[in-house]
Amino acid sequence: MAATEKAGLPEGGKARRVYLLLGDAIAGGSYARGETLPGEQRLAEIHGVSRVTVRRALEALAADGLIEKRAGSGSVVRGPVAAPGTVTADFATLIPQLVEMGRDTTARLLSFAYGPAPEAVREAMALDGAARVQTAVRVRLIEGRPFSHLTTHVPEDIALSYTEADLATTPLFRLLERSGVTVAEAHQSVTATLAAPDVAEALGVSTGAPLLALRRIVRDAEGRGVEYLSALYRADLFRLEMTMTRVGAENTRHWQPVISDPAAREAAE
Repeated sequence: MAATEKAGLPEGGKARRVYLLLGDAIAGGSYARGETLPGEQRLAEIHGVSRVTVRRALEALAADGLIEKRAGSGSVVRGPVAAPGTVTADFATLIPQLVEMGRDTTARLLSFAYGPAPEAVREAMALDGAARVQTAVRVRLIEGRPFSHLTTHVPEDIALSYTEADLATTPLFRLLERSGVTVAEAHQSVTATLAAPDVAEALGVSTGAPLLALRRIVRDAEGRGVEYLSALYRADLFRLEMTMTRVGAENTRHWQPVISDPAAREAAE
């Protein structure tokens, strides 16, 4: 089915939540193309719903072309379907603020391991098929409250220059620079998503809670990918502010966006 002919959300709030969570996981590369999803019973346990609810969600995913249901083999991922007419915004000035945020907040390291690069990471960073990366999952806190869930992938040869303890106490940008990496450019996007069960637990929110999702690929002076970041931010503790200024002369004048103060804030009462 073409991307413009999506079947739509399944009936029932729980089925819609499972559909959206699985669809986002597929779009983000958590389930690679050709991978078989967990069985209906396991998905029901993960999401705290019935098998009937899971089945409705899977049927909608299959109708949208995200998975293929195969008799005796389960549900096989076909890959994300690009949405037509997606608007792209340039958030180039966001990086310095996130670095500054790393100095003003604390982090809790949840996992730290080396292994093969996930398919989505390998493709985005243009790594070869045998590439290994160091993958770390951290939760960042402000005044003791978790507000972001960060998953980073760094090529093994670079990551070997810092330790698990280093990553738990020092912003990754500093560690990359300390290892001799000269960061030259980055591409990033910001979208909306819902909290999967493990992320919800780490951030102290309910499963399916709205989150801001940021993905960033950082490259060095030679164009090599040196970091892949997948960051999830609590919508009640994080915001993006943008001030629009008018620049240029005569008929070349245009709006230039500037992202304002660091985006972490207290939740509204």
